Amino acid sequence: MLFRQLFDSESSTYTYLIADRHTKQAVIVDSVLEQFERDIDLLNELGLNLRYCLDTHIHADHITATGKLRQATGCLSVLPKNSQVKCADSFIQHGQVLQLGAVTIEGIATPGHTNSHMAYLVNNTHLLTGDALFIRGCGRTDFQDGDAGTLYDCVTKRLFTLPDETLVYPAHDYKGCTVSTIAEEKQLNPRFAGKTRDDFIQLMENLDLPFPTKIKQAVPANKNCGM
Repeated sequence: MLFRQLFDSESSTYTYLIADRHTKQAVIVDSVLEQFERDIDLLNELGLNLRYCLDTHIHADHITATGKLRQATGCLSVLPKNSQVKCADSFIQHGQVLQLGAVTIEGIATPGHTNSHMAYLVNNTHLLTGDALFIRGCGRTDFQDGDAGTLYDCVTKRLFTLPDETLVYPAHDYKGCTVSTIAEEKQLNPRFAGKTRDDFIQLMENLDLPFPTKIKQAVPANKNCGM
């Protein structure tokens, strides 16, 4: 498996390029419009054929490059089930597996940050958690029909039940961290470690965070695959 973690400094977004080294089939997860040229150049340098563009959810802090990547490469846009996005080519549901040669990508439904959100488990070892689980944190739950109780249930029952050694790769990090593990987050994540469901709900209801600066532009654009 080829696995690359790429970064957009403006939105602190991680984009992931994953491919089967033999078939050269590739997928990009959580692309960023401003990084379109970077991603195209990397695909060309590595001789990869982009088959899918996946998003973990409808982002509010940046615009996806899915539409432009689809125009340039002929890839398919794949979004979580219930995303209510007309431009997607298909929707992935909980437990569904995408196959790229010997590489498997399993969708794990993790709503709560938004009402449709998917984590992706790659080859049973690399977990792309989107905004459901950050390194020592998690995504907010106060807009886009988010729900703190639902997020707590999904993280504790679907992600924290994976093997401890599973690598955690989030969609964002604001402190320069790049990877964690399920064991670390169960033990050290202050949003979840030692917290009951009610504790978590109360914590999330009192974060008092400003809205993302691009939310009014990003959400409508992302409902049209960034176009």
